[in-house]
Amino acid sequence: MSTPLLDKSETRIRRMFGAIAPTYDLLNHVLSCNVDRYWRWKTTRLVPPARKGAILDVCTGTGDLALAYWRAAGGQVNVIGADFCSEMLSLARRKAARKRASNVRFVQADAQNLPFAANQFQIVCVAFGLRNISDYRRGLAEMVRVAQPTGQVVILEFSRPSNSLWGRLYCWYFRRILPCVGQLISGHSAYHYLPASVLEFPDGEALAQEMRQAGLENVWFRPFAFRIATLYVGTKPGASQQARASTAATQKHQVLPRAMP
Repeated sequence: MSTPLLDKSETRIRRMFGAIAPTYDLLNHVLSCNVDRYWRWKTTRLVPPARKGAILDVCTGTGDLALAYWRAAGGQVNVIGADFCSEMLSLARRKAARKRASNVRFVQADAQNLPFAANQFQIVCVAFGLRNISDYRRGLAEMVRVAQPTGQVVILEFSRPSNSLWGRLYCWYFRRILPCVGQLISGHSAYHYLPASVLEFPDGEALAQEMRQAGLENVWFRPFAFRIATLYVGTKPGASQQARASTAATQKHQVLPRAMP
């Protein structure tokens, strides 16, 4: 049974992020010592975009990963950022306008029911948002659905730090200091939710296995900075592989006629 602190209902999450939107970027950069910018940059280098095919950033927030991919593609591809929080999207649109990113657009959408046709995007990514989706498995399934065959699903997410000295120090900071500083600056208790949400969310091989079960292949993951965050990448099977898998599944579940007596 979930506690009120870990209530991940859509209404609560939308209100929470709407309340902290004005200080969201400042707090992310200050509390991470700007490391979050490096993680996004590194993501675009480890999973680089092609110069053809659109990119979708789910739970885009203020648009940082969407804009990072736009820069990585030299501004040559269309990028869509989707989020269900209108306050976050307003900030994302202003940020894109300042950067003159005319081919980056932001749409209000629920990650559990994306308003896009299947097989559309070369990369479908999410940064620090998958764990906040009410039904993250449904959100992951939607990401796989809208990725094009052989496209990549990219997840950048917090993870439980390693047991090294630095990892233990960060864990103490993450649980004790970050929530207090976050509430002091934002005036909201949302940053008490953050450590708890990370601790209850699967990471490492557990999340990689969830990606495989969602239909992705060649899944790999790479921890960053003492496992404070981890990058997960999976590839959607090609069209021919999907057809073979569908045929095999149909044959497996086919009911054979009963033999005549």
